[in-house]
Amino acid sequence: MKLQSDILAQACAQARGLAIDAVHQAGIGHLGLPLGAAEIGAVLYGHALQHNPAQPRWLNRDRFVLSAGHGSMFLYSWLHLSGYDLSMDDIKAFRQLHSKTPGHPEFRETPGVECTSGPLGQGIGNAVGMAVAGKMAEARFNTPEHPIFDYHVICLAGDGCMQEGVGMEAAAFAGHQGLDNLILIYDSNDVTLDAMADKTQSENAALRFKAIGWDVQTLPDGHDMAALLKSVNKAKRAASGKPQLIIAKTIIGKGIPEVQGSSKAHGEGGAKFGAAAKAGLGLPAGQSFHVSDAVYAYFAAHKKRLERAYGKWTKTYAAWRTANPEKAALLDSRDARPDAAALLGKIPAFPADAKLATRAAGRDVLQPLAAALPLFVSGSADLYGSNLNYIATDKDFEKSDRAARNIRYGIREHAMAAICNGLAYDGLFRASCATFLVFADYARPAMRMAALAKLPVVYLYTHDSVGVGEDGPTHQPVETISSLRVIPNFEVIRPADPEETAAAYAAALERTEGPTLLALTRQALPTLNEIPVAARREGTLKGGYVAVRETASLTHILIASGSELQHAIAAAKTLGAGVRVVSMPSMERFDLQSPEYRESVLPTTCQKRVAIEAGVTALWHKYVGPQGRIIGIDRFGMSAPAAVIMKELGLTVDSVVAAARSL
Repeated sequence: MKLQSDILAQACAQARGLAIDAVHQAGIGHLGLPLGAAEIGAVLYGHALQHNPAQPRWLNRDRFVLSAGHGSMFLYSWLHLSGYDLSMDDIKAFRQLHSKTPGHPEFRETPGVECTSGPLGQGIGNAVGMAVAGKMAEARFNTPEHPIFDYHVICLAGDGCMQEGVGMEAAAFAGHQGLDNLILIYDSNDVTLDAMADKTQSENAALRFKAIGWDVQTLPDGHDMAALLKSVNKAKRAASGKPQLIIAKTIIGKGIPEVQGSSKAHGEGGAKFGAAAKAGLGLPAGQSFHVSDAVYAYFAAHKKRLERAYGKWTKTYAAWRTANPEKAALLDSRDARPDAAALLGKIPAFPADAKLATRAAGRDVLQPLAAALPLFVSGSADLYGSNLNYIATDKDFEKSDRAARNIRYGIREHAMAAICNGLAYDGLFRASCATFLVFADYARPAMRMAALAKLPVVYLYTHDSVGVGEDGPTHQPVETISSLRVIPNFEVIRPADPEETAAAYAAALERTEGPTLLALTRQALPTLNEIPVAARREGTLKGGYVAVRETASLTHILIASGSELQHAIAAAKTLGAGVRVVSMPSMERFDLQSPEYRESVLPTTCQKRVAIEAGVTALWHKYVGPQGRIIGIDRFGMSAPAAVIMKELGLTVDSVVAAARSL
């Protein structure tokens, strides 16, 4: 179809007007990108994107990611014009309570929004993850007769996204992997929030991206719709086996002469000039939130064209399902919620004399679970040999094998987590990744986004405490577990032995409403045969349980997680028959249990309580109460053999006994 530049130029002016009115009415927002990139929106939503507004989650839609999420009115305007379920009233409710148009786009809140974006650079990582999912889907499900997956991922990013480390980590990964279904449009307007971009950057973006394996096109005029469309079409048809970068030189805040081209255009500063700006754009005087009948008519006709293309695809899809019932069943399984009990049934009990690090137990647990969940993928930040999370029956995801399930991210923890979010947003594959627990701080922004967006990513993080030993305090995450526990909708499970590890994996894979982190040890731990296998597994699913029950009147409760549970059990034997031991692998899961269950585990009648964990103590107060004692580490660790450190810092059986007797 030929580009209808006249009507799309009107659409650009009216999209700019919608942004001006919405930001002015809200009294806050970002005008720079919605005005400066309007032509990009017109070309994508008015012509180039393969999508269907009536089916926002169509499997083979092009995915559009607005990495520069502060420019949310750009996305809302074009979704509204395109015919998504986003009304003019929704546009008018921009940034208001419970609206479908929040300040930054949020996944599941607005039809057509592919991911929650705003923290700069995250969207680039998310787009890379979606591109990985697309390549995996093509390899797994397409047949020569029925290619049901051939979509592109198109990401719009600005200078801020390009400056953030996560964006460049993800771009390097995409270039190395040759993700030629990925198109990154760089809205290059030479402005950042505080100042002109030359105050903080001087690199040649085109040369930089070429050096890391991308094809690059540069558009001197990013407002030339014919040139934009030509570039997007060229990127879609490229046969180089490389991801595609389009550098579009634009004018930030275009349409408001008083601020355009300057840092003042970034935020709402130009809204006060709105009336004059709208007049200059040719919009009718005295009207707010104006869209002409002609523009609506164009997009309605375009929507019908899109629906015809969708209808053609559905026929191919139906034929594919008939011809490939096993592939169809596998694709359908993406929506099934795994059952933890069923998953545990696939994991044999460990030998009673096993003495394994929980990371090693995790390796053994992972294999039958990966076999049971063929859409589960596992990745590591250059640490498969330490994290032990490689799917042994599979191979590495790479250019020559897109169906493989092991992803080598390199030393790119932040991008790894953001890419996993992209896989999770896409919804076809179940993503997991691994590194050392202390490097969760490198990945934390993306992990927080996973919790916010309710993405079921699984983090298999090892080397969970001062038990790391000789590597010293730089690699000993004394505060990390507690700092992750306070993220809303984020679950942490720290298992104490192989059987708790089995349950931790099953619990993480069963959970579909948010992310889960498993904190696993480097050092070997004994199998806790004092506790029946069923009790360890079922109790871990609940987050906390009675590991050793008192055989006389209850006098004390000892609470522990992970590698310290063995010390609590040993201390109970010294302290006597009135002592109960509670295993607390997951505070978050335990706190979600019924009050009756929690009371049965930690009865309020017993206030003599001691908690022990090789980490900071602050969060344990809610379990031990004002009269209890906590044995932990409120300092950084040290470099020495693990057993020496544990003794030096008081993480011993004797310390638990002394604390209990002091109550």
